Amino acid sequence: MHHAGKKVLSFLRNAVKTLRLALPKLGVGWMFAILTIDFNRIAIVELGIAAVLITAMLSLHYFLSPFQVISGRFADKHPIFGLRRTPYLLIGGFVGSLIFVALPRIVHAVADGSAWAIVSGFLLLVVYGIAIAFMGDAHHSLIAEVTEPRARGGVISVVWTFTILSSIISAIVFNIVSPEYSLAAMQRLYNLTPFVVVISILVGTLGIEKRLKGDQLKSALEQSRKAAPEGNAIQAAINILRNNRQARGFFIFVFVAIFSIFLQDNILEVFGAEVFKLSIEETRQFQPMWGGGVLVGMLLMGMASTVFGFSKRTITIVGCVGTAVGMAVLAMAALTRQVGIVFPALVMMGLFTGFFNVGALSMMMDMTVEGATGLFMGLWGMAQAFGNGVASFSGGALHTGLIESGLLGPNVAYGLIYGIEAVGMVVAAVVMWRISVNNFRESHAAAMSASDALRAMEAGAIA
Repeated sequence: MHHAGKKVLSFLRNAVKTLRLALPKLGVGWMFAILTIDFNRIAIVELGIAAVLITAMLSLHYFLSPFQVISGRFADKHPIFGLRRTPYLLIGGFVGSLIFVALPRIVHAVADGSAWAIVSGFLLLVVYGIAIAFMGDAHHSLIAEVTEPRARGGVISVVWTFTILSSIISAIVFNIVSPEYSLAAMQRLYNLTPFVVVISILVGTLGIEKRLKGDQLKSALEQSRKAAPEGNAIQAAINILRNNRQARGFFIFVFVAIFSIFLQDNILEVFGAEVFKLSIEETRQFQPMWGGGVLVGMLLMGMASTVFGFSKRTITIVGCVGTAVGMAVLAMAALTRQVGIVFPALVMMGLFTGFFNVGALSMMMDMTVEGATGLFMGLWGMAQAFGNGVASFSGGALHTGLIESGLLGPNVAYGLIYGIEAVGMVVAAVVMWRISVNNFRESHAAAMSASDALRAMEAGAIA
């Protein structure tokens, strides 16, 4: 009985820790939801600002992802009060959330044609992008450092479940706080952002990260110096990709997979309208269907991987291939105009994307080395963000180039777009098949040994 009691207590402690680690995603989800559900709609529809201007602002943060590498490397080498993750997560969250207080007045000034407001809007979104990079790297590095490899799949599934749920919760809160559009209501809603973000980080992470002191701190900093290449962070990342074939392969895998998954993101509802003449109410069900599938897939695979200990690489490959099949079905639905198979295709895509998320995100955390966790998590985050950013732009560009130009009919064009996605996921699966965590670490160790030897020779020459 005593042994059983200990197991229950251990389970409860781990459950609470997992839930706490997921909480910062509530703040991140709130900020994303404001930008993509509320700000986007008000700026373009109610205020009549050119959509290209607003979407250019909103896509900026994807291309600021190199700051994940910079912030990760900086945090590895510069702890604050012996902590390398929590302070940077808090700083990023506080700074990023503050820009929302200024956004309502800025966007109204943009609508009035103010040039300074346009410049200010872009600058605010640049600050937001850098802050999100700090938050993303610090949070993922913290999870990697405080969880056991076997339990990581379950932790990741909970964290990303919170990410998806946070958007749904945020949308409900938006309707309560600001049911109708007005500048005052908009300002009131946006003023809540710093409180939501900072409180979710504090409750989620305070006390979870182990504080480094004395010899422990010295040892960690020395390890960080040895593990990460010399030079600036971007140069270090380039050197890793150049010298470590496994790291290069994994970077390509992340970019191709994320690009393929999100190529349809901005045009999914438009597809329903243009190919099947569906109403707004009907196409609004597309994203919840897909998102619901992702949620179920992550929960199922998160639990299964924790209980059965499936290989993360196998989970990832199954996720890629299953998602590709779902995309191929969606392409068939477009080409044959069979609306009845759209929802099953979306659910299938979502379910296997959920599997992919658990496997790929766990693999990201394994594809690091002690002392340079922040640097590597930043590198994978950069691949992810570039994939998202290029997909976000390419979806609209393909729509304009294929459909608006009159080159192809909508059903053929969407069939081609979803076909490109399916092929991309198969390519990602093939690349993942060739990835080995052990080979990655051996390659990195060999590269670092050579680098250390070179530095020693240089030091000897100077002496």
